[in-house]
Amino acid sequence: MKLRHDGYDINYDIAGESTPLVLIHGVGSSLGSWDGIVDRLGDGFRIVRYDTLGHGESTKPAGPYALADYVTELRAILDAADIERANIAGFSFGGMIAQAFALALPERVARLAFISAVAARTPEQRAAVIARADQLATGGAERTIGAALERWYTPEFRAAHPELLERQASRVKDNDPSGYAAAYRVFAESDLDEELRQIHAPTLIATGEHDIGSTPEMARLMHDRIAGSRLVIFPGLRHGLLVEAPDLVADLLRDFFASDGGATDQRQ
Repeated sequence: MKLRHDGYDINYDIAGESTPLVLIHGVGSSLGSWDGIVDRLGDGFRIVRYDTLGHGESTKPAGPYALADYVTELRAILDAADIERANIAGFSFGGMIAQAFALALPERVARLAFISAVAARTPEQRAAVIARADQLATGGAERTIGAALERWYTPEFRAAHPELLERQASRVKDNDPSGYAAAYRVFAESDLDEELRQIHAPTLIATGEHDIGSTPEMARLMHDRIAGSRLVIFPGLRHGLLVEAPDLVADLLRDFFASDGGATDQRQ
């Protein structure tokens, strides 16, 4: 489905009934990145997925973009779907979008899950991700994809699934260069660190033990910032949890969102 918003089209999909659950993909990806999770979640959710600004089958307007653009985009989707309050799970940049949405519109959020998300990057970490944003702006994904696959997946997984990694690489390379670069710039330059203390919705925070971009230290900091949050560190894993560990992620999300905390449709 397509929704016209702020002069561009948002591609989105809604499936299932009952508890509203929004899934937000990472930078350089699309709504399809959640396929393995959706297949495993089972019944009980009205799942909303969409291609964020600059990605997938949504329009890629000229940048620059801002984190606030992604907040208003998600609000427009919830309004179009007649969802008053939703559970929201975001992966990586999607986790940052979920953070920003919860801070701007807390009344629209029931529960939150940040999977492989970031906060409080060190100066060195910030410099590294900004350097990747610069590379994307000048040379496209060809310059970054090899190192990305090493960051995302364990050596054992890469050795066992070369065809899957090739598909992942192709998907990233197929991104619109300007849209990908503009979105990555937002991801690189945004950090909601101290504001996270203002989040009061029940929150799940999870990452891989060996994720060097969305580190366990970041996850623990988010856990400390958000009162009453739950923290999960997946042993042995890196960044690409949705692909390498879909069973673990789906089980975790299903259990956490089973108590929906008041997520509601407005449909009559």
